[in-house]
This record gives sequence, C-alpha cells and structure tokens, in this order.
Amino acid sequence: MADQLGTLLRRLRKQSGLTQERLAERSGVSVSTIRRLETGSSRDHRLGTLSLLADALEVGPEEHRQLLATRATTQSDPDRIPPEPVTVPPARVAGVLDPTAAQRQQPPTPDRAAPPILSAAADELAIEVRRRWQREEEHRRVHDPFPLPVRWQEAPAFLTDHSENIQRLPPGATSYATDLTGDLGSVAEVYRRISSGRLVVLGRAGSGKSILTIRFVLDFLKTRAPGDRVPVIFTLGSWDPTTVALRDWLIDRLVRDHPHLARTAPGGATLAAALVDADLVLPVLDGFDETAESMRCATLQALNGTSLPLLLTSRADEFAKAVKAVHAPLVWAAGIQLSDLTRDNLLAYLPRTARPIASGDGHGRTGAVWDFVLAQLAREETEASVNLAGVLSTPLMVALARTMYSETPDRDTAELLDTERFPAEHSLEEHLLAGFVPTVYRRSLPERAVGRRRPRKRNWDPEHAERWLAYLAHHMVRLKRQDLAWWRISESLRRSTRVMIVVAVSALCAAAADGLSTLLLHQATFGRALVRAAFTGSIAGLTVGSVYAIMIALGNEIIEPAPVRLRLPGTGASLSRRTARTFIARFGTALLGGFVLGVGNGCSRAVQGTLYRDLPLPNGEVIESILIDMLVFELIFGVGGGLVFGLLALFEAPLDAASAATPVSLLASNRATVSRQVLFLAPMLTLTVVFGGSLIAHLFQGFLEPSAWGVSDGLRAGAVYGFAGSLTYALLFTAWGQWVVFSRIWLPLTGKLPWDTGVFLDDAYHKGVLRQVGAVYQFRHVRLQHHLGRSFLRRRATYAPARFGRKTPVS
Repeated sequence: MADQLGTLLRRLRKQSGLTQERLAERSGVSVSTIRRLETGSSRDHRLGTLSLLADALEVGPEEHRQLLATRATTQSDPDRIPPEPVTVPPARVAGVLDPTAAQRQQPPTPDRAAPPILSAAADELAIEVRRRWQREEEHRRVHDPFPLPVRWQEAPAFLTDHSENIQRLPPGATSYATDLTGDLGSVAEVYRRISSGRLVVLGRAGSGKSILTIRFVLDFLKTRAPGDRVPVIFTLGSWDPTTVALRDWLIDRLVRDHPHLARTAPGGATLAAALVDADLVLPVLDGFDETAESMRCATLQALNGTSLPLLLTSRADEFAKAVKAVHAPLVWAAGIQLSDLTRDNLLAYLPRTARPIASGDGHGRTGAVWDFVLAQLAREETEASVNLAGVLSTPLMVALARTMYSETPDRDTAELLDTERFPAEHSLEEHLLAGFVPTVYRRSLPERAVGRRRPRKRNWDPEHAERWLAYLAHHMVRLKRQDLAWWRISESLRRSTRVMIVVAVSALCAAAADGLSTLLLHQATFGRALVRAAFTGSIAGLTVGSVYAIMIALGNEIIEPAPVRLRLPGTGASLSRRTARTFIARFGTALLGGFVLGVGNGCSRAVQGTLYRDLPLPNGEVIESILIDMLVFELIFGVGGGLVFGLLALFEAPLDAASAATPVSLLASNRATVSRQVLFLAPMLTLTVVFGGSLIAHLFQGFLEPSAWGVSDGLRAGAVYGFAGSLTYALLFTAWGQWVVFSRIWLPLTGKLPWDTGVFLDDAYHKGVLRQVGAVYQFRHVRLQHHLGRSFLRRRATYAPARFGRKTPVS
C-alpha cells in the first residue's frame, strides 16, 4: 500500500539524517514529490523516482529492494490511476542485444502533471521553438540539395558512464545493450532509447554538431505530447558555473530569447522559472568546448551535480581533458561521436550543389565546376587529393567550398589541388576560411525571404565588410564570448573611453536644455545663456559620469534590453516581484544621482562664492551652503526623481507571446519602449521638480535665500531636469540608447563599424556569415570567428579604417 512506502521512505530518510529538502537536493526529486510519497498521497510513482531516492539515501541492497518492491504493492490499490507501462530491462545473455526492450526504454518524465497554465506555456514555447529552428534550418540550407550524411558511432567507453547507470538500474541488475547507431534523421529516436535522458554528442570542429542539435529539436518536437518537456538550445559558452547556478542561467537565457516568459506564474515566479522548476524544459547544451578552458572542469562538475535530462555537444579532445581532470564523465550519460564524411559522400553531394552553368558553346553543364577535382579524388591517392579529402571531411569545410566554388562559377576548383600553395590540410582550411567572407560580399546573393521580413539590400565593399566583421570577431574572442549581442558591442571600447563618452553626452543634453530654458524663460542674452549652459552641462556631465563609473565599479555597466512594453495600469501592467525589484533599483540609482548632483552643485556654488564674493573656501558660510545644497538637491532630484523613475515600472508589462526575440525585433521593441518612457518621464520629472522645489523652499525658507528657488528658477530647473534627465536616461541607461551612442555614432565615427550597423549585421546574417540564436547573433562557426579575429590582429599595426565608415558600392 502507499502508506507502506511512506513509512519505509520516512524511516530510511531519518536513518540517513537527511531532511526532505536535503534529500531533494541530493536525488533531484522535488520536495513536493518526496512529501507526497511520505504522506501516502502519491498513488502513481515511478520506478525511476524510487531508484533516485534509494541512491541518494545510500541504502543497502536489501533496503533498496524493499523500497522498489513497494511500487509493485501499490499497483494492487483499486483507487490507483494506472501508470504508463514500465519495462524492466532484461538481462543481456552473452552480449545478445534485445533491441525491442531497448527501444521501449524512455527518458525520465516529470513526476507529476504540470498545472494547466504551465502546460499551456510549455506548448506555446514548443510552437515558438519549432518555428524558430525550422526557419534557421532553412536559412542554413541544410536540405539544399539534400542533408549531408552526418553519421556517428558510440563514443569511447571512458567518456561515458557505466551502462547500468545510464539505464538507471538498481544494484544487482544486469545491463543490456542499447543501439545508439543512426544518422541525422534519427537522432531524436536514438535519444529516446536512453533511459537516463542524458546524451553527449562529440565531434571535431565543423563536424555538424550544431546542425545535429537543430535536427534533434525539430524531430523531438514532432512526437512531443502536450505537457511533455520542450527541448531548448542553449549556447553553453555564456555560462559561468562559478558565479551562476545552472537553474538561474537557464531561466535568464529563456527570458532573453523568449521575452513573454517574463510574465508572472502562480506563486510569483516568472513563467521561465516555473517551467524549469516543473522540469518542462529539456536543455540542449551546445558548445561545451567553447567555454573558457579554465571553466570546463567546473562546468562538468556542475552538470554532474544535477539530474536533469539533457543533450550536450563538444569537441572530443576538450571533453576528454575535462573528464580526465575531474575523474568522471557526465554522470548517467551515453555518448556518440560523429564520423567524418567519406569521398563517396563528396562525389554524391558536390556536383548537385553546382547549378547548370553556361559553357562556351551556349549549352549548360550541370556540376562541371567539380568534375576535375572529383575525378582526382576518385581516381588516385596523391598528396593533393589526400589533403583535400581530409579537409572536406567535415560539413563546415564542404559548406565553405560550396560557397566559394559552386556558387561562384568564375573560380577554378583545380586550385584546391595546388600543393605549392596549399602544402598541408591546415593551409587549405585557412584558404577556405579566408575566402568565404570576400566571396559572399563580392557576389549578389538571391534574396531569400526569412519569416515575413526581407532585409534592406546593401552592396557593402568586401574589404570594409571583412574589416568590420574582424573587429567584432576580435572583440568576441578577446572577451571569450560566442554571442554577438547588439547591446554589448559597447564592451569593445575601453571603460575609460565609455565614461568619457557618457560625460560628453550627458553634458550636451543638460547644456542644450539649460541654454534653451534660459533664453526662453529668462530672456537672457545668448552669451549669458551659453555660459550658464556650459556651467550646467559640466555639472551634469560630471554627475552622470560619476554614477556611470560607480556602475562600472559594481559590474553593472552593461544594460540588457528589458523584456517589457509600456501599458496603462489594468491593461497588462501588474505588480510583481520584478516590478518591485525594478522600482528599488531605479530609486536607488536616482538617489545616488541626486546626492552626486547636490555635492557638485554645492561645490560649484562655493567656487562661485570664492570668485565673486571673495569668500574663503574654509569659511563656515561656504560649508553650510554646500551641506544645504546637498540636502535640497537630494530631496528634489534624488527622492523626487527616484519616485518618478521607480513608478515607471508600474506601467511596464511583459512582451506578448507573439513577440519572439530576434536581434532585429528585440531592437525595435526596445526602441519603442524607450520612446514611450521618454514621453512619460519628461513631463513627470518637470512637474516633480517644480512642485517639489516649491515645497522644499517653503520647508527650508529659514535656510535658503529668498531668491534661491523662485517661480522662474523652479520652471527653469524643472524644464532642464525633465528634458535632460529623460534624454540622458534614454541614451545612457537603456540598451537601445547605448546602442545608438556607441554602435551607431562613436564606433562608425572612428571607422570600426558602418554607420548603419543594424542593417549591416542583419545583412551579414542573410548572407550566411552570421547565424541567429534567439536574441543574439553568432558567427557561422567559431572557427570563422577565430580566423577573423586573427586577421584583425594581423592588420592592427597598419590598421587604416575606412573614412567615416563609408561603404563603397560594388558594381
């Protein structure tokens, strides 16, 4: 009966000295499931769940058997809901394979049904993931003319766990052989044969691991039932396991790439957090080898500390080094290793990539571009043919060769067999990597519609385009990053340069606002208005620059786009933990800004008093004036501005589910949100300063001079603060604003990027140089990124940027 299980489990847990929370942490089973098992309210528990608990409790063989036996006892309960059939793995006799039993094994499923709201959110996520990766697979032309035959064999035994652990068998049970052979079209089926739901995919650079993950996601979703896990691809290189837990990182990536998951779920957490906690997300972790070398051991250890079903890809050598260093593979994980393409694969594939071309007699010849080279590959074993066959043994190099030769008929493929130019495989690979970007920018590719949007056509000069891409690649390599996020391009500049730009922009905003208000409200002369504007701009620039420098010191200089839109209260905006956190963060920043502004204004007035009233700086009157100014400015600009900026969070609501994040759409939505924020902030800040200043002047009338805050002074201060404050916030403290200031103005001004950087990146994506992974770009392959990064360093000594980032049309 169920109460027998609860009594036994409770006794074993107490013998082990574990709390329910500690047992949940060690076993990977949720606390709620353990509680239901111990109280007898769970009448449909799985054998795998009991196995996990027994392993975590470290019980003996007899107690392990008793715990598993309680499941059979509860099956006789008439009130019990019949579970899915579970096949106990048969013994393998003399190595005989039982493929029927192996295929009946399924990866572990969630312990209980998810609430309807989470099931609906998971189904929405599944639709969005399928749409995104289907579009990406089409963009990468995987099926044109047909998918390359990506095949594999089982990974070496020392890189995988024991078969008994992979199959999640109890002590004493005998493992059986699991068939892991297959090809690109059967990867999801192979994964479903693995009882633990953990698979490592190994292969050398360019062997097709990323394409395999896309195909896995699409095939897995075809047979996904409502409420099951949703496979989501995560680029592992952006995770630092020493500072961020896996759960938190997964949630952060989900919200970035699927902004609608920032909505609040029952219990107060975001939908992204609720989906991860409910075990409704299947992480597909791409690029273990792209994590920093010093982080790989910590990454593997962190993954071993979880029981999440997952799929992990890596280059074999890097994964093997990490396994040896931690003395353990990925626990419970099976492994496959991708095979090289053969010459027969090349003979079948390359001719069909070259469309009919016109010959000298006016007739078309299909595949003639590759005739000579393929004949050499098929006919004889020469040094040139061996080198070329070795290079073209990976899908990446085949794709580069196809771009350079199949789609550019004026190039002669025979040069690939020139051993003087290319004496080794490495030189051939560098030739293909170096020629890819100039090739795609020299020719005019037929535009392919991707989604509903077609890119604006640009004919960028190949030399300039390669230089701009090399700058971005070098910046990414230097920071050991694979994601090219438009809001993080500013990191390519030194921090000191960013602070100086922030000072200049904030000073210009304040000076323009002060000069106009002085001319209009005080009817002052242009010269006097210019002097006051310069004075006000200097104070504002130093104030904002100081706040920005403090943010950098605290590690908060990179501002990510908030997944929100502005709505009226009651039409989508609501109170939540995110709203409270946003309010506190903005209020604190405004308080800091008011304090710095008060200090700066007090000191400036002291300097004026010294210059115009002959007051010595240590004078008590001067010190008193500084302290009063600090208090007044903190109350007016700090508290008042903090309330306005904080209350803005009440009008923010998560993006709709239909607003799937791509780099272009995220930039557009962030621009629209910032525009609405300015329309709200400018009048509200003005009114706050005008009325708040009058109130403060009344309260401090015994300390302030009678003319310190008159009507005209209040109006001028309110206008300056409203206009300059909202504009400064929009340009310097939002993701879109920093993109405009740094990536659309400063970097193009210095020739490091084109003026229309957004269009350039989108065009590079449509040309196949970049790829989209959710809300960010990545280079087509990390080898291309590193090649371009090295080319930037080679040019650096003689680097001569194009003047003003000018693009030269290609005829």
